[in-house]
Amino acid sequence: MKMINLLLAAALVFMSAPAFAQAPPPAAPAPAPLPDANPAVWAVRDADTIIYLFGTFHLLDGRPWFNDEVRTAFDASDELVMEAVLPENPASLQPLILRYAVDPQGRTLSSRLDAAQNAALGRALTAAGVPPAAFDRFEPWFAAMTLAVLGAQRLGISGEAGPETVLTAAAQARHMPIGELEGFELQLQLLDGMPEALQVAQLSEALEQNDEIAAKLAPMLAAWSAGDVERLAALLNEEEDDSAQDRQLHALLFTTRNANWARWIEERMARPGTVFVAVGAGHLAGPDSVQAALAAHGLRATRVPHVTAP
Repeated sequence: MKMINLLLAAALVFMSAPAFAQAPPPAAPAPAPLPDANPAVWAVRDADTIIYLFGTFHLLDGRPWFNDEVRTAFDASDELVMEAVLPENPASLQPLILRYAVDPQGRTLSSRLDAAQNAALGRALTAAGVPPAAFDRFEPWFAAMTLAVLGAQRLGISGEAGPETVLTAAAQARHMPIGELEGFELQLQLLDGMPEALQVAQLSEALEQNDEIAAKLAPMLAAWSAGDVERLAALLNEEEDDSAQDRQLHALLFTTRNANWARWIEERMARPGTVFVAVGAGHLAGPDSVQAALAAHGLRATRVPHVTAP
């Protein structure tokens, strides 16, 4: 699995921990106004319950998107549910991240890489303004995700403008309950639980693609902005091959989690109310999407038509 898919599936915890995964973006001239985005929304309904499904791009720029049918669905909801609840103080996540990101056996990252990989990692971190030695006590998965998030920043996107941040603020302004499907610790356990060989392979891939991340993310962001789910799914498929490692990682990051979330939605449908569920857009695209898992439970997710709100 290419690093872009890993980033799309697991970047939420990183967007909430800027001290670990994000560096200040370089100064740049003021950009031109960004066009309005129209990301996709679905609804699952029965007689007394509506669950809206909104696919987010965890790392985003300042383009307007929280309007039209997205805002209408959110405003009609009684509860916000995300993959994980964002902490009021992002620094509070750092001890939790350290618990999983630091190698428990005390091994150095450099000892787990070959000479070429160490040299490439040193170049990549130095170019990002990060001292390479600062990462030597971390697990390979953490270094790989850090490089991916730093690469995304070169596209001018970050967690500060991400939908989860915007939705959290809007829910708090309404005193709206905020729930989570997983929580940050479960997501960290998922990343840290990847086999050693898979972690090193992902880091090696991140190093190979370090200069390509922004270019690969750009068309995915464009597809998300246009609500073009088929195009997004096709781009995600392009980032995978049929290797055993790709199949293993896809099942870990997407298939299993999507099935778990579909079961949560099925159980929640038994209670009345309107819920706005926001998860990464990659989970709502492709043949093993949340919608496909819901269909296996006899639940239909219907695309909400695009309507420009006044």
